[in-house]
Amino acid sequence: MARRRQAVTIRHVAADAGVSLQTVSRVINKEPNVRPEMMERVQASIARLGYVPSIAAQRMGGSRSYLIVALNDRERTIAGWRNRQGTDWVDQMLLGGMLTCAEHGYRLLVELVDTHSDHIERELLGAIAAIQPDGVILTPPHSENPLITRLLEEQGISFARIGSLKAGGGFAVAIDDEGAARLATEHLVALGHRRIGFIAGPDDYELSARRVAGWRTVMAQAGCPTDGLLAQGDFGFETGRAAALALLDGPAPPTAIVASSDQMALATLELARERGLGVPGALSIVSFDDTPIVRFVHPPLTAIVQPIAEVTARAVERVIAEQAGRTPPNDPVIVPATLAIRASTGRPILA
Repeated sequence: MARRRQAVTIRHVAADAGVSLQTVSRVINKEPNVRPEMMERVQASIARLGYVPSIAAQRMGGSRSYLIVALNDRERTIAGWRNRQGTDWVDQMLLGGMLTCAEHGYRLLVELVDTHSDHIERELLGAIAAIQPDGVILTPPHSENPLITRLLEEQGISFARIGSLKAGGGFAVAIDDEGAARLATEHLVALGHRRIGFIAGPDDYELSARRVAGWRTVMAQAGCPTDGLLAQGDFGFETGRAAALALLDGPAPPTAIVASSDQMALATLELARERGLGVPGALSIVSFDDTPIVRFVHPPLTAIVQPIAEVTARAVERVIAEQAGRTPPNDPVIVPATLAIRASTGRPILA
């Protein structure tokens, strides 16, 4: 049987480079105050020996674990996986978080926590004790949960709140949801729509109110009515269908609808087909998220493209900067969204 190749350790690198273990550790951890010639010598030994830094080696320079944990909502995440509805939000979060962590010698882990659980404090403390992360990335609705943010502050753990702009601990990093809703509504107004319905997300997501505010602002500026044109869902397909039904059965049905998630937009599209409403002829539809599925339905949906990867990357950068002893600015980071215009929006049919 073939013998396993002996693993190259930090001691091998130190011996090959003729430096101390602490010097190798400082180079691995990208710490300041390492002379350029010393850094080059250590990096040459790392490349020559094929050394891969381990978490244990990285921790030699201090008490850091070089792990960052992203806390995602358990119920919604698992429901999306089980229903095979796509997890593009999670994928984009991992894309931005993992790549940014890797640039700085960190690893990103994901923990699923139910924000509505009576045992959330025990769950969270258990995860922290097991992983001992240097920082935590909170995604909605965890980023808006005062119990979670208070617990992290008490534990002295750096954290960033994705999607939350309210005053509080940690770093606030969010998509410009209000601006995104304005962008979607302005597009429809420019096409000539005046009765523009809006399907909001649930109240336990702070971003839901910001999106409604953006829609209301544009409608008011354009002199368009909003009475009877606001409905609410929970980002899921079934509640999106119920919301679209309420709007289309109202006394003055909309000629266009902005839905706060792709699933709710797809439900609106299905209902329009069932009723024989041409899209975009009789009803224009704009979605949020821009997951892959909306590009391949017929017609492809106009959608707000959320820069989730960039938002997560910015959140990770601030947490790591704080860990490195730098003092990142504490003002909220707001990342603008864009609008991908496709075939689901057009000029309204004149009555």
